[in-house]
Amino acid sequence: MTDTGPQRQHYRVTFAVLSVGALSYSLLQSLIIPAIPDIQASLHASATAVSWLLTAFLLTASVATPIVGRLGDMYGKERALLVVLIILAVGTFISAIASSIELMIAGRAIQGIAGGVFPLSFAIIRDEFPRERVAGGMGLISSILGIGGGLGLVLAGPITEQLSYHWLYWLPLVAVIIAAVATHFFVPESPVKSEGHVNWLAAALLSVGLGVVLVAISQTSTWGWGSAKTLGLLAFGLLTLATWVTVELRADEPLIDMKMMRIKGVWTTNLVGFLVGVGMYASFLLIPEFVQEPTSTGYGFGAAVTASGLFLLPATFMQVAVGQLSGRLEHRFGSKLLAIAGAGFCATAFVLLAVARSAEWEVYVASALLGTGIGLALSSLPNLIVEHVDQDQTGVATGVNNVTRTVGGALGAQVVVTFLAGDMLNGAPTEEAYTLAFGLCVVALLGGILVALMIPSRRPRDHAAPAAAAPQRA
Repeated sequence: MTDTGPQRQHYRVTFAVLSVGALSYSLLQSLIIPAIPDIQASLHASATAVSWLLTAFLLTASVATPIVGRLGDMYGKERALLVVLIILAVGTFISAIASSIELMIAGRAIQGIAGGVFPLSFAIIRDEFPRERVAGGMGLISSILGIGGGLGLVLAGPITEQLSYHWLYWLPLVAVIIAAVATHFFVPESPVKSEGHVNWLAAALLSVGLGVVLVAISQTSTWGWGSAKTLGLLAFGLLTLATWVTVELRADEPLIDMKMMRIKGVWTTNLVGFLVGVGMYASFLLIPEFVQEPTSTGYGFGAAVTASGLFLLPATFMQVAVGQLSGRLEHRFGSKLLAIAGAGFCATAFVLLAVARSAEWEVYVASALLGTGIGLALSSLPNLIVEHVDQDQTGVATGVNNVTRTVGGALGAQVVVTFLAGDMLNGAPTEEAYTLAFGLCVVALLGGILVALMIPSRRPRDHAAPAAAAPQRA
């Protein structure tokens, strides 16, 4: 269904606004990770409590992303994007002023709702950009997720040392407010919408199922993988998700169309996203922690927080470079080949980290390879999704892809943490523990390559072109 809207802005203006919003969200996702020890000490919080600064964000992002994508498909992407940016600003403000760990966790949970910024941005690009610019635009926006994640780890140390951890929220808040105002004035409402209503029973089941599974995964470092709490929550969460699938299959208007999820090009791309997520999020934890290990361990470099972030700088630079080239690479080689290459570069990086990490330059090389792989993978996945779904399903379909990557990241991060915590010597993980953790990432990414080879090479039909005639732009 289409409707008439306001005068269209030039697509480059729209892209600039979307980029600010996406970068703000991705920065907030990772900025606090290096500052967690400072936050824990300042707020007199326990290690379990402070871990919820990450868990709460992850939970609400996973739950809200597909729902927000669906709402955008139905009621308007610009309207939904403006709402989630306002929510992101509110959550960031609460975290910035928080004087207790409970209030900061609440703010982080509110921030996570804005995970829908990425599927909404993909849908707006698909609706607003010239056909030949869609793939490049989506690739660039998607690469911002990795760029912001890596950049946040690099900037956190200097910001915390020169100012305070409160500024890890105040500085992004300025960007979020700018993005929200610019969205209102410069991002046109989409002419492409889907009819129907939100299946709130399905939304509730999805929320509970995903939430319980992610809580169980996030608490394994405290409870253990074999504990009754972990196994019980996992069983309950998976049963709830199975019930959700049953409800969706029987619904006249499902929240997420299970027929769409059974399309080979969709489920294979989602599985690749899950496996790439394992390596991507694990790297955010493993590399900084490895280089911060004291030299007395026989393998660590004794890097300070700020210096440890610099080891991820090559990854950030390569993601920026790959993002700039994503459109041309997609047109020349196709998104499938980019996904295969992305998983391959990431796997190569972790192989290097597993077998050759005694010198700093080796870690820098691995970081550059990792950034190249993440950039290629993140830029290709949304394009692969939209090649196989209708235009009015773009938001929810890409939202589900984001969720699979996030869940993969949560699982991968907790598994590597378990490896490190399970093999300690004199208060630090052994070198063999790091080797196993890096090896796990290699296995996951090799699996990603195999699954990517199964993705259909040809588009079943051309979904990239707008459903309506190309709008006039100012």
